[in-house]
Amino acid sequence: MVSGVPLRQILQAKSSQISERMYELNLVRVIKGTAVTLVAMALTSCNSAPKDGAEAQTRPRGAERNQAIAVDVAIAATAPLETVREYTGTTQPVREVAIRAQAEGQLQQLNVDVGDRVKQGQVLAQIDDAILSAQTAEAQAELASRRTEIVQLEAQVSDAKTQVAQNRYQLQQAQSDAARYASLAKSGAVSKQQAEQFRTQANTAAQVLQSAQAKVRAQQQAIIVARSRIAAQQAVVAQQQRRRGYAVVAAPISGAVLTRSTERGNLVQVGNELLRLGDFSQAKVNVQVSELDLAKVRLNGTANIKLDAFPKEQFRGTVTRISPAANPTSRLIPVEITIPNPTGKVGSGLLARATFTQTTLDRVVIPLSALQDDRANTKSPQPNPNSSQRAPTPSTPRTNGTLFVITRQGEQTKVTPRTVTLGQQIDGKVQILSGLNPGERFVSRASRPLKDGQPVRLSILSAK
Repeated sequence: MVSGVPLRQILQAKSSQISERMYELNLVRVIKGTAVTLVAMALTSCNSAPKDGAEAQTRPRGAERNQAIAVDVAIAATAPLETVREYTGTTQPVREVAIRAQAEGQLQQLNVDVGDRVKQGQVLAQIDDAILSAQTAEAQAELASRRTEIVQLEAQVSDAKTQVAQNRYQLQQAQSDAARYASLAKSGAVSKQQAEQFRTQANTAAQVLQSAQAKVRAQQQAIIVARSRIAAQQAVVAQQQRRRGYAVVAAPISGAVLTRSTERGNLVQVGNELLRLGDFSQAKVNVQVSELDLAKVRLNGTANIKLDAFPKEQFRGTVTRISPAANPTSRLIPVEITIPNPTGKVGSGLLARATFTQTTLDRVVIPLSALQDDRANTKSPQPNPNSSQRAPTPSTPRTNGTLFVITRQGEQTKVTPRTVTLGQQIDGKVQILSGLNPGERFVSRASRPLKDGQPVRLSILSAK
């Protein structure tokens, strides 16, 4: 303790006095620095004002107008101007065939699997043909029996014809005897009773001949019926042989196996699907085309196809089918495109992107930004309430415009305005129908509005 006051209180009082003194010193220092800065700024502004005024007085009028303006220059070139829509589809084989069983039986062999390449006529599967073989043998035996029957009928006809010949001879003899006895009876050499007996014998011989001829005709008709039965049985034999041939399943086309629906040892019924083949000599792509692009699509026309599986290749296809009916809801028209596939590398189910090309007359195409906006430099006329005509809206397509072409006078590059006729306008580009020829250089963009004869300097982005 010092004079009855604790030492701790004395130290706290001294510390507070020191802190207040340091705060006052820092505040004075900040005020002095701010004052010095304000004085320096005032002196600088005073010194620069007369200089700027002098430069303004000495700068010649029109220097700004003659100063070269930086511009981007492009070279006019012809190009197509059309909106290209891309349609997606999936690749498929040009033909797809389902191989179905045409005979019933156990599947003894199935020689191919999914992905295998097959040739037309190659044996793919074998069905047990034991029952079919027995049925074929039975049909052939029946055919042989009917052929034996017709041989017998033909022999009977031959015998009947021989009998007819004998009966005809007997008739002639009886008629001759009857005529002779009739003549003798008239002369009284023989009795009338004897002449009548010979006439009766001649009539009986005629009836016997007619009966023999009828028998021949009946037997000939039996032969015709027997021959028709033989023809029918021959058809049965041919059908059985064909059914037996169905036991061997061969490839109807060349292609690749897409699916395999059964396995060896299964019992198959008529109509069961065994395999599915795809012909990949060509590939087809089915797309749904908007009615807005229907005018670009024509039968046997060309289409560009890109496959994600082969990003570095582009395929040219042919439009082989255009559906006559559009979807009533989406207004899309199914279109089939066929692309060549000689190596068979284009498989089924690949994502395809199709675009349709149309032969159009290429014209000079420039960006719309290159046109001088004449409407911005002209005052819009005040509408006349008494006039029946309406002022054109800003959305009305322009038919004429002005752009600046590059000219050279001495060592200085200048620009000259050119009036051009405008065509179609799509995606910020416009066709030039007349007024600008291919190869001419024009200003595509300028840093400031241009005037006739304005000196310009080409930017580094300008075309050379």
